[in-house]
Amino acid sequence: MTKRTTFLICALALATTAGCGTTTTERAGSGALMGAAGGALIGSLSADAGAGALIGAGVGALGGYLVDQHAKGNID
Repeated sequence: MTKRTTFLICALALATTAGCGTTTTERAGSGALMGAAGGALIGSLSADAGAGALIGAGVGALGGYLVDQHAKGNID
């Protein structure tokens, strides 16, 4: 498989499970894990998987939190 194909498969898998969980903590945690995995994948393509994982974890946690708040009706 090429790097592009691997990236697309992982991106699709991460997108289909975004925001999993029922509580704020679960959603933020699952978002952080998926973000870290996606960030590491993207970072490995640019030769810095560690930085990509850290950035992805932060963005994923924020995304999971925002999904939770939207589901609760706190954000339109």
